Amino acid sequence: MPADKIQLMSEKVLTKMKMIRGKASELGIPQVVVMTMTDKACPLVNNDLKKIYTSMEIKKKMQMCSNELGVPVNCILPVKNYHEEGGLDNDMDILILNAFSQIVHHSNDYLWDCRQNPRPSGPS
Repeated sequence: MPADKIQLMSEKVLTKMKMIRGKASELGIPQVVVMTMTDKACPLVNNDLKKIYTSMEIKKKMQMCSNELGVPVNCILPVKNYHEEGGLDNDMDILILNAFSQIVHHSNDYLWDCRQNPRPSGPS
């Protein structure tokens, strides 16, 4: 979800995302939202990526995303994606790896839960 365009998302796209999220929830599949383009949404973050978690503008965007999609704020992962950089950036890499790590942890927890509590299969 692009942080700089959340308020511009069409109702059709949001409805589809909510529907997919609802189905995933029914199946017990955890969901996260990777919020991209945070540098475009906040001048403070554009100047210093390390301020991403203290930026009131990014917090507001995360809350807006949470309200629109129904995903808890702690499951919204802000990152800055590579789009104009000429080389690698450690601060960007840390955010991306942190988001990836959280996704892996959520996935691992889900798979562990599935293994411990198998769901009955459909009708035989």
